[in-house]
Amino acid sequence: MKKFIAILLVTLLGTLLIFTVPSLSKNPSEILWDTWGVPHIYADNNANLFKAFGWSQTKSHGNLLLKLYGQARGKAAEYWGINYLESDQYVRTMGISKRAKIWYEEQTPEIQQYLDSFAQGINDYIQQYPDEIEENLKIVLPITGTDILAHFQRVIYFHFLTNPRNIKALQNLPSQAGSNAWAIASKKSLNNHTILLANPHLPWSDFYLWYEAQLTAPGINLYGATLVGMPVLSIAFNDSLGWTFTINPIDGADIYQLKLKEDKYFFDEKLEPLKQEIETIKIRQEDGSFTELQIGIKQSIHGVIIQQKQDIGYALRLAGLDRPRSLEQLWQMGQAKNLAEFETSLKQLQLPLFNILYADKKDNIMYLFNGLIPVRSQGNWENWGGIIAGDTSETLWKDYHNYEQLPRIINPENGWLQNTNDPPWTSTNPPNLKPEDFPPYFAPQSLGEVADILRSQRSIELLTKSNQLSLEDVINNKFSSKLLITDRLLDILISTTKALANPIGIEAAEVLEKWDRQTNPDSRGAVLFMLWATTLESKGLFSKPWNPETPLETPTGLADINTAVAVLEGIAAQVQLLYGSLDVPWGEVVRMRMGEQDLPARGGPGKLGSFQVLGIQATQDKKFQVIFGDSFMMAVEFSDPIKAKGLTVYGNATQPNSPHRGDQLSLYQQGTMRPLWRDRSIIEQHLELKEIF
Repeated sequence: MKKFIAILLVTLLGTLLIFTVPSLSKNPSEILWDTWGVPHIYADNNANLFKAFGWSQTKSHGNLLLKLYGQARGKAAEYWGINYLESDQYVRTMGISKRAKIWYEEQTPEIQQYLDSFAQGINDYIQQYPDEIEENLKIVLPITGTDILAHFQRVIYFHFLTNPRNIKALQNLPSQAGSNAWAIASKKSLNNHTILLANPHLPWSDFYLWYEAQLTAPGINLYGATLVGMPVLSIAFNDSLGWTFTINPIDGADIYQLKLKEDKYFFDEKLEPLKQEIETIKIRQEDGSFTELQIGIKQSIHGVIIQQKQDIGYALRLAGLDRPRSLEQLWQMGQAKNLAEFETSLKQLQLPLFNILYADKKDNIMYLFNGLIPVRSQGNWENWGGIIAGDTSETLWKDYHNYEQLPRIINPENGWLQNTNDPPWTSTNPPNLKPEDFPPYFAPQSLGEVADILRSQRSIELLTKSNQLSLEDVINNKFSSKLLITDRLLDILISTTKALANPIGIEAAEVLEKWDRQTNPDSRGAVLFMLWATTLESKGLFSKPWNPETPLETPTGLADINTAVAVLEGIAAQVQLLYGSLDVPWGEVVRMRMGEQDLPARGGPGKLGSFQVLGIQATQDKKFQVIFGDSFMMAVEFSDPIKAKGLTVYGNATQPNSPHRGDQLSLYQQGTMRPLWRDRSIIEQHLELKEIF
């Protein structure tokens, strides 16, 4: 009841809600909160801008922020108990919190001020509104600029570039994150303006959540999103240009095998001492007392020892730990006014990974396979994804390829660029970039090595089927949930099943024949097909693998028809038992849940060829729940004025009493984006709250 009253008051009072908070300067800064919970920050200088941005993130995600910063310190078990011990061990072993202190000292005085201001905004908000933050989380206070760098490092370097799953497996496993991105030139655009589509796919929880905002100060008017806890926007556009990121298949993390002898390792036929130190982790008990755990950390010239088995050790070497100015580079990207200035910021090569797609008002589009690629003496991408011999300096890389050596395209003849986490070679069609023109360790050599090959092919198909695209066309394509795999397998599955199957199999085939081949809420047959395809995947789906001669039409064909039919019969029996009908609607079984929202889902697995991507997992109520996929999305047409629409799918807040937890799910379900309000007069027409600093 209290929550209902709070929401009602916000709705009714609208623009009458004006709060004043302590100011950093004589000229007040403002946060205009729109009706979707997006902060539009107006500041007279950059320090005030960062302070207000820290304040706004705390208002929207305060509990999550403190938890993330506590984990980045490697003290979460000390604060909240043994459930965080594994996280602390990882952070301490990787030296994240210690390195963050070094990184802070290596920032320019300007960036130090911005980090401190962002942290001050967090601290000030909690001081003014202590009841809005869970009491047990306040032990993390005060937040410092070093905490922010530790958080950035933990997320980007030790969960995106590498992660605990890879380290445990001693290899680079396929990324569980993904994205779609398009950049369309005027020749491909219906209205003769460039268009940018930003569409990251990340988990719907933890540090993967996006936060949407507008940042306005002298010389900057930037709209976009960043991951919660980051002080600068990561995907954004200003009055002149915009950019987006996708995860790229870059090898910036290598695992070296070492031969150990006592506390030394063999290197170039010599025994070198391991650098050793002890870290003590305090663990809070339920009664408030503490126990302590000491962990030994060893390092070779390659990096930290992540595993040891008797006289064999494995050392992790990460690219970019010597490049501490990623946040500064992102800030400069947002201030760029043209392609030349944007590339000047990129040439710093501070970010260790990510494809970058760019568009601007001057009709330029660009793709960059960005990142810190080590200069290697030998081997290809697959070799370096495994375990490398560490007993010789011949395999120890020290330098990175420079900006001019990276795969990059500006203004291709076909008028568009795309990336769906695939290698650079498919950024255009026909390809402008060819693997033979780059060292073989830069990226996978073919599309056939991509985990979501069908999503990549679907992206290219959507771009090439129309001569020209409007902003609305781009948005409609973004919400395309057709499963491309159905073009390769469904017809033969239906005809074969009708000929060979038992009655339940024949009934299943009839359902699939009527299915619209999409994963919209009312799509009947999608549940049956999804369960069949994901079950058969482990046994092998395709009879014809990917072929470079037909790169957009393969893989195709059923590998084992009899097995395919048998699996369909088994899945049909399960669906009938669980849901009472073989043609149960997709949205009845697959749910989007956030806060108090529980809605039918729209979208499907990227690996099955859906461009509208949702990842799901089974729930205790015998249904499926979305856990990752489409998160923040944005389509921008660089007209005059700029037209932009977007969505933060799960809402722009996680605080328990916020009305914005899950409030955008209904738009997503309908396949629509909301206008992105950038003009102050329009924002004031949709005002929920004004705060004056």
